[in-house]
Amino acid sequence: MIRSAIVIGGGISGMATAAVLGRLGVSVTVLEQAAELKEVGAGLQVSPNGLTVLRALGLEPELIKRGAVRGQAVSLRDYRRAGEVARLDLQRLTPDQAYYFVHRADLLDVLKGAARWAAADIRLGQTVTEVRAGDIPEVTLSNGDFLRAELIVGADGIHSVARSVLNPKSTAFFTKQVAWRAIVPNIANQPEEARVYMGPGKHIVAYPLRGGEFVNLVAVEERNDWQDEGWHQKGDPDQLRDTFSDFTGEAARLIDVVQDASVWGLFRHPIAARWYGEGIALVGDAAHPMLPFLAQGANMALEDAWVLGVSLKNDKIETYQRLRAPRVAKVVKTTQGNAQRYHLRRGPVRLAAHTGLKILSTFAPKLMLKPFDWLYRHDVTQQK
Repeated sequence: MIRSAIVIGGGISGMATAAVLGRLGVSVTVLEQAAELKEVGAGLQVSPNGLTVLRALGLEPELIKRGAVRGQAVSLRDYRRAGEVARLDLQRLTPDQAYYFVHRADLLDVLKGAARWAAADIRLGQTVTEVRAGDIPEVTLSNGDFLRAELIVGADGIHSVARSVLNPKSTAFFTKQVAWRAIVPNIANQPEEARVYMGPGKHIVAYPLRGGEFVNLVAVEERNDWQDEGWHQKGDPDQLRDTFSDFTGEAARLIDVVQDASVWGLFRHPIAARWYGEGIALVGDAAHPMLPFLAQGANMALEDAWVLGVSLKNDKIETYQRLRAPRVAKVVKTTQGNAQRYHLRRGPVRLAAHTGLKILSTFAPKLMLKPFDWLYRHDVTQQK
């Protein structure tokens, strides 16, 4: 078992890794380039598989205290017609499973608290410019200082410095899809469910946050012109409204009250060929960037953190990628197909697909959840 680790990145994957390794007795230093720990105003979904890790860390009660909303359903809807196309009833999950809608900043704060409880040294304003592999790997900071530890964990996202040490530089390609994100007041009395409004070439996802006071919006459109990656780019709310002006009902009312929005291009990145080696390991987006169509980015990061900890505890880091890579590849493949199903154009294919979903949802609701068993029932905390 290693005794020291440096985690590059103070986001969800970094803090989760720090919390897991710290509880195993590892001396952890977290290096975060931001001057203060904060997240963009955004929501995320913690599905049962990710929740197993939070429960193992004892963090579910704190998350609930901060206003996490327990999801009751995923409701698929048409962009213009009222009523449901189909319903994924989350209340049919087994009693030990739960699905939460969470503000990203709240999850980050909870994980940060867990990392500090585990004695992690969290250092802000620390930009890593170089990572060197070896028996005792080291990082170089922008101020010229360098630090060493037995293991360096790259939790530094899609532009990971650590990833490039283990893998040749890869090229991402623009998917011709752009995502908008905003948080608005819950003026439409959004219930405890995620609503997906499906339109030709675009869709909107809405779900409540912080006890139902707010609604998180993610609106995705197909667009040929290129847009930068990154959630920190400001978007024009009026352009958002114009783009989705053909949406009606609740979706339109929510879009109408957007005051601040971010917008970013969706790029498909390859999964890293190597997730560990020579004193370096990768977690989260540094290993496997994902498109946001299955709500699994944060959940996969939580799973990564736990499995990396188990592998190190057993002194078998080589098992980390073997256990994680096939599952992550399946998640990525499933994610890529969801946008196509949401964006069907008007015509016989869309009519047939929506009719089939409605029939299945009405007459065999239990079967709606069945395709997700492999995802939601997976519990990494039971792996030894």
